[in-house]
Amino acid sequence: MTERPRVLILGGTDEARRLAAALAGRGGIRVVSSLAGRVRDPRLPVGEVHTGGFGGAAGLLAWLRERRIGVVVDATHPFAARMTASAVEATGRAGVPLLILRRPGWREGPGDDWRWTPSLPAAAALLPSLGRRVFLTTGRRSLPVFAGLDDLWFLARSVDPPEPPLPRDLRVLLDRGPFTVEGELRLMREHRVETLVTKDSGGPMTTAKLFAARELGLPVVIVRRPQPPAAVPAVETVEEALTWLEALTRGSGGG
Repeated sequence: MTERPRVLILGGTDEARRLAAALAGRGGIRVVSSLAGRVRDPRLPVGEVHTGGFGGAAGLLAWLRERRIGVVVDATHPFAARMTASAVEATGRAGVPLLILRRPGWREGPGDDWRWTPSLPAAAALLPSLGRRVFLTTGRRSLPVFAGLDDLWFLARSVDPPEPPLPRDLRVLLDRGPFTVEGELRLMREHRVETLVTKDSGGPMTTAKLFAARELGLPVVIVRRPQPPAAVPAVETVEEALTWLEALTRGSGGG
């Protein structure tokens, strides 16, 4: 190559925005960020943005070829397994290098009462044994999984309003992080929360609820994240991603 490759960032996360900003400040690097379009008012990264899906692996493959993408960084949410699978297939067929950028997951500490589950349905099945008043922070698309638990009361927090089917006894709180421990304590006490449900998203933006649950002595049901494909290189920080991209550029002969 005689020029640095065009970088596609599959984004929607804070790490994706920070990576786009870092690359935009480096001369000669051309960056486009892709957002799935599932949030009505997303936080946009700097630079060029593609909004909306690609139509699966085949659509992404065609898009990579049409836009002459030289490298892809999958910095999507840790639970965006379908997008990651499409990225693996499309980049493999296109012969384009792929890096997965995933923030590390949360780790249980002293005083925590965490109940790990493999899926949202498994989390829903566990709830009746833990308490009647449940704080759901698993995203609006997950709420139909809990719709049949008519004996439980739910407080669900999401960025956008959820769509039915929904739990019968539900209060929806529209809000976006980051949150504070003081605010989470106040919220949980106000609603007399007995159980917290979340996904292992990792990162600092929403950890306050975990600290609040620890202080209140509440059980926390946590859905394990899917593991990234073992054959694809993966890093946990923006700095590591930048180092990987620089090494790739040098190895390809880019300026």
